[in-house]
Amino acid sequence: MSCLRENLTISSYGEGLETGRVHRVPRQFLTRQILFNVLKNGCRVEALQLGAMERLERALALFLVVAWRVVHRMHMGRSCPDLDAELFFDTDEIRDTYLLTDVKQPATPKLNEVLRLIARLGGFLGRKGDGEPGAKVIWLGLKEVHVAAKALQKLRAGGHAENCV
Repeated sequence: MSCLRENLTISSYGEGLETGRVHRVPRQFLTRQILFNVLKNGCRVEALQLGAMERLERALALFLVVAWRVVHRMHMGRSCPDLDAELFFDTDEIRDTYLLTDVKQPATPKLNEVLRLIARLGGFLGRKGDGEPGAKVIWLGLKEVHVAAKALQKLRAGGHAENCV
């Protein structure tokens, strides 16, 4: 959590030390910034240039759900890394993530593990000091995974299931 010090009028140095109250600021502001960053840069909402207001509203409603899913998965991967990945991803998405990254899929993949692999597809290097992946590499990786999942679904629908994993 971010800390915010309040401004106080003090009469002595010791009083300032005694009343050094610190207030906790919720991370909602930061989450909103990340959400709108994903909307603007990931979904490219500004580039839509839709003529009618109702078209823009429908597009924003759709892209807001997409952006929220990216940010929600990112936060859940950080706060609850041991959750089952199947709570957040389709089985085809999980399978394609492991196929695209050439990593053997465990019996029950964990959320943070799948997110880090998806982020790797989006350009995340995952070095020792890199920390957890951000929204940008997650949305870029998700684009790759969705293309692969859609191709796999098309192959299955076309009767080429014997060639699919």
